[in-house]
Amino acid sequence: MNWAIVAGGSKGIGLGIAEALAKRSFNVLIVARNAEDLQHTKTFLEKKYLIQVEVFCGDLSHTETPAQLLEWFTTRHLPVNVLCNAAGLGGSIDFPNLPLEKIRTMIRLNLESAIALSYLFIPLLQQTTPSYILNVSSLAGFAPIPMKNVYAATKSGLISFSRSLKYLLKKDRISVSCLCPGPVFTKPAIEAETRKQMGWIGKQMAIRPDQVGERAVRAMLKRKMIIVPGRWSKLFSCLLRIVPQDYVARILYRFGKKK
Repeated sequence: MNWAIVAGGSKGIGLGIAEALAKRSFNVLIVARNAEDLQHTKTFLEKKYLIQVEVFCGDLSHTETPAQLLEWFTTRHLPVNVLCNAAGLGGSIDFPNLPLEKIRTMIRLNLESAIALSYLFIPLLQQTTPSYILNVSSLAGFAPIPMKNVYAATKSGLISFSRSLKYLLKKDRISVSCLCPGPVFTKPAIEAETRKQMGWIGKQMAIRPDQVGERAVRAMLKRKMIIVPGRWSKLFSCLLRIVPQDYVARILYRFGKKK
């Protein structure tokens, strides 16, 4: 029986990924901090796809949570084939206006938790090869964004970590992929912010969470490294990787200040 762990899988992009895995008959362990959301997602997936769903309620911004998750998983002797790190935190307020403790929380959740879970679960993934790691970054990871400084930095770090990890694990038959979506309307506040900041272009780039999840899992199973869903987002990702980073930062700073 195939099992997939989806950190941050109770809603948003994580839920889209969990559902795409469920369609392919993966049993799913969903990790999130809200027990009500977890139970709702468990009921939905089990009823619709006739798979087994387990839940783990924990805050991955806490340094002890990944080890607690590993202990929970190993005591049940479940074979894991997929590790998806989709837990993350963002928002319209970032450095230096965000309180320092919330900045630290963002760093721990967006980057440190993915590294910790990878470190802890790789030995289990090695036992069930071929296996997969899917890290969820962002289009923001390709650009230094002055108005979303720390968020962009954590997502950039996750892309770099994923690229290097892919080669470290190649001999173990563990594939590593990194999902880098553009705007995803997971809640009304994100849609409103995207429309305000990016206007018509943001609307064209936007994609639904279920579409992101389906395209991400399909590409992951094909062992694709960088996954950018949507034609507009693909175009922007190419431009952001070609144009010098200092120039990108300068343009985004001026654009952000006007907003």
